[in-house]
Amino acid sequence: MAITTLVSGVPGKLASAVAKGLREADDIDLVAVHNPNRTGEWEGVPYVDEPGDVDVIVEAAPAGPVMDNLARWRTTGAAVVVGTSGFTRDRIEEVRRMWEGADSACLIVPNFSIGAVLMMRFAELAASHFATVEIVERHSERKPDAPSGTALQTAARVAAAGGRSQQKSEELVDGALGADVDGVRVHSLRLAGLLSHQEVAFTNPGEQFSIVHQSTSYDSFAAGAVAAVRAVVGMSGVAVGLDDVLGLR
Repeated sequence: MAITTLVSGVPGKLASAVAKGLREADDIDLVAVHNPNRTGEWEGVPYVDEPGDVDVIVEAAPAGPVMDNLARWRTTGAAVVVGTSGFTRDRIEEVRRMWEGADSACLIVPNFSIGAVLMMRFAELAASHFATVEIVERHSERKPDAPSGTALQTAARVAAAGGRSQQKSEELVDGALGADVDGVRVHSLRLAGLLSHQEVAFTNPGEQFSIVHQSTSYDSFAAGAVAAVRAVVGMSGVAVGLDDVLGLR
């Protein structure tokens, strides 16, 4: 039996790419989309205000309304996949509290791109083997949050694995050395014409090592979203990332 789904945030770019990917999967049935400012249909799929009886809701709305949306989806009994960016540690803990006692699961995915998931895992593996590490992330100037959710998650995982940035320089201008996330420096660039680009740069005496991932199209997020929807129906509680889904742990 197909997994029935609703995507929230359509016709946003991420939500639309996710919806198209789900619609192309043989074992997933995209039955509805949600946007409080839209009525009618999106590419033949109806806009609905109430999700009805669906197995999974994919939340890809902007960061502003996302927590209110999640509180609403929590009451439906559907499993939820969150693809919205900007989920800090505090926001993740808020979702964990929200989901206490729920029968369904909530899977928070900082980045649906398979390559980005592998980048984070490889950076985590490398962290303890290098003396210094810093993260540079580049996104469109229209991206509303900084650092990106992917950069925040990468920094937290690198730090937990023993990675650290050296902080011996004096900032002559506040912010010149980037933001400190658990002892790892993160630099956010916002430039026209970009979608998503991240480098995790490591150094040891006499060597440099960088892990770089770039998404050039929103199509890159579809495969991870499909994998998340398939996995979340068999999960419980709140989980973060696609590592377990992809067998990377």
